[in-house]
Amino acid sequence: MILIGYSGHAFVAYSIAMAMGKTIAGYCDNEEKEFNPFSLEYAGPESGEKAISLFAVQEFFIAIGNNPTRKKIAEMLAGKGFYAANLIHPTAVVCPTASIGIHGVMIGSQVSVNALAMIGNGVICNTSSVIEHECILGDYVHLAPGAVLCGNVTVGEGSFIGAGSVIRQGISIGKNVTIGAGSVVVKNIADNEIVAGNPARTFSK
Repeated sequence: MILIGYSGHAFVAYSIAMAMGKTIAGYCDNEEKEFNPFSLEYAGPESGEKAISLFAVQEFFIAIGNNPTRKKIAEMLAGKGFYAANLIHPTAVVCPTASIGIHGVMIGSQVSVNALAMIGNGVICNTSSVIEHECILGDYVHLAPGAVLCGNVTVGEGSFIGAGSVIRQGISIGKNVTIGAGSVVVKNIADNEIVAGNPARTFSK
């Protein structure tokens, strides 16, 4: 497997891949990293000839936490016929009735995905996050560690839910929303909003 990106989020992805028994052959990034904790071979930028040749014969994962960047890379590679693999930690508990996207999903250690939840492509469910029954996560959503979505929560494409946040049952969160760490969301949130606090309130951009 090749990792695209090689910093904090990639280090977590690396640990999940290793726990799954995968071998990481190298990484792609805009430039070679001085800090190389896993002694991986640099394969150049993901759009380069070397990387593209590797994607033709090996799995890859887009290990970048930023939602728009992850989506942009995924769409670029999809245009060339290449699609990211999923990484699901062995300690994650995914209900058999849940639906998981087929490209580029990361489900970290101790995550719970419960009955009839639906998770789109390119979604990050970070360490110990909880996705309760019938929740729907659009493509390229990012749940930070410890985020809790109570039942029937809908999260629009590209939204970020901060660490330790709690989203009340039945809440609808729009697209490209940012929710600050530790927030408690008790009202619906429109597209493109930035909210934080307990209870969460909207902040000016």
